[in-house]
Amino acid sequence: MIELRHIHKSFSGKKVLNNVSINIAKGEVVVIIGPSGSGKSTLLRCLNLLEVPDSGEIMIGGVSLNTASYTQKEVFNLRAQTGMVFQNYNLFKNKTALENITEGLIVVKKMSKSAANEVGKTLLAKVGMLEQASQYPITLSGGQQQRVAIARALAINPKAILFDEPTSALDPEKVYEVLHVIKELAKLKTTMVIVTHEMEFAKEVADRVIFMADGQVVEEGLPEHVICHSDNPITRKFLRQLTDKPIEQESFSI
Repeated sequence: MIELRHIHKSFSGKKVLNNVSINIAKGEVVVIIGPSGSGKSTLLRCLNLLEVPDSGEIMIGGVSLNTASYTQKEVFNLRAQTGMVFQNYNLFKNKTALENITEGLIVVKKMSKSAANEVGKTLLAKVGMLEQASQYPITLSGGQQQRVAIARALAINPKAILFDEPTSALDPEKVYEVLHVIKELAKLKTTMVIVTHEMEFAKEVADRVIFMADGQVVEEGLPEHVICHSDNPITRKFLRQLTDKPIEQESFSI
């Protein structure tokens, strides 16, 4: 479903992604973990070209793009393969929950308002938010806003959904709401790539965990192995420091 080949990305001369290659199967839930600055969020944003890699190839759902040479049509086609869920929801504040979902369907997909509303209501029901369809984001809790954001990502019928720290802005008691929705999507064999700092969340939802440090994939495997029983010293240092002290205090050089 998703393949990245030899992805490189630098910002102001600093290498953030260094020759990263990954494969993700259809229906697989892959969680990417690692210290701040490891490149995991940049990698996620490269998947839908919110950040354009300096070099490498991206393939999603049969659509491919070579970052050395591409057209705007290729960019549009690749972006259409994924839905994105951001850390801070990114909902339109002046639109209702339903309108946040239907906006893209009407403007981009050229769907009629009535047809878009039917899709929107179905998706709100799917994430347990139909009763709040006419409410504005300011009246919703963080967990509710994130569930609307997930419904919006689903609206374009993507081949995969990308989550960038979907629970990190939530109060602890609201994390369950979002976790439940993601777990339900996993049951439907929805392909998902999730960047998170929360290890319990990762263990619950992931089919596979990828650990990154210094812009490279250090280790990948089953959640139980990578998070609980890794024999890689870099992975173990990172996981130990999650409980011992801030992870910025030590280098994670490979």
